[in-house]
Amino acid sequence: MTVIVECQKRHEGSKPKALRRSGLIPASLYGHQGSESIDLTIPAKVAEKLLKEASVNNTLVDLNIPDLSWKGKTILREVQTHPWKSTSVYHISFFAVSAGTSLDLVVPLHLVGEPYGVTQEGGVLDVVMTELPIQCTRDNIPDSIEIDITHLKLGDALHVNQLALSEGVTAHVEGERIVLTILQSRNTEKSTSEEDAEGAEEQVTV
Repeated sequence: MTVIVECQKRHEGSKPKALRRSGLIPASLYGHQGSESIDLTIPAKVAEKLLKEASVNNTLVDLNIPDLSWKGKTILREVQTHPWKSTSVYHISFFAVSAGTSLDLVVPLHLVGEPYGVTQEGGVLDVVMTELPIQCTRDNIPDSIEIDITHLKLGDALHVNQLALSEGVTAHVEGERIVLTILQSRNTEKSTSEEDAEGAEEQVTV
């Protein structure tokens, strides 16, 4: 998913608190010229809309800065909020990316279906990872990674190296990391223990 955002160059000497009071959020652009950065402002309403549509280290943003005649692809790199008011945005950082740049991102894992081990064998789905660190270029950023879990049986575990990743996307974490498992439920364990105990009693009675 790509989001389009327009920013303005921040006037030199402007104070962040004054900007926020006037409905503008301070922002910065990095990576467009090596280590140099540009101080920007973005209207608060635009920032709110952006944060509803985009997520940090995942969404490609088409950034336009008309008064600097600059336009390019960026990643939403950081969002600073008020210490205890998470809805109050203090600062936004963008990072410019060229076509061949390798990016380190984090994307959500989307589970599809219900495991056989849960629906037919009474097991419990234990999700260990809900998102995956990846490396890819800007043209291969997935919105999420889908995982079909319908075939998983009781006792099965799914590892990172078993995930079906699209071309140009690689996992940036150990392949042996467990994504999810199908565990035996406590109720099933209890029932099995009770059945074993009853069987032992019957043998003693006989």
